Amino acid sequence: MALWALLAAPLLAGNDLRSMTPETKEMLTNPDIIAVDQDKKAVQGHRIWEEGPLEIWVKPLADGQAVGLFNRGGSDMKMTLDLSAIGISGSAKLRDLWTRKDLGGVEHSYTADVPKHGVVMLKMSAS
Repeated sequence: MALWALLAAPLLAGNDLRSMTPETKEMLTNPDIIAVDQDKKAVQGHRIWEEGPLEIWVKPLADGQAVGLFNRGGSDMKMTLDLSAIGISGSAKLRDLWTRKDLGGVEHSYTADVPKHGVVMLKMSAS
């Protein structure tokens, strides 16, 4: 779902809507993730970094940038995003799009614990 949103892909549910779990429904209807997919800037995201099972994807938004920290590996891993890699010098405001919580400001970089086979999805805007 995160990668589809970053790529501005059509969002389709390939499951039986009548019997989906609350977790699946929450994931498919997350308004923050849907907003990334349907952002009015209409720009597709792209991968900016890859090392082993780790990838960073960025999508320019009308009011900031969406960033996906992907871990395709079999164990939890820490990932650090250097803000200058996405064109932000200094500080940025962050929002975790899966938990729908503002994380406040960061200076120069952000480090997250990314679960195995998981993603941390962020919205960033310059402070």
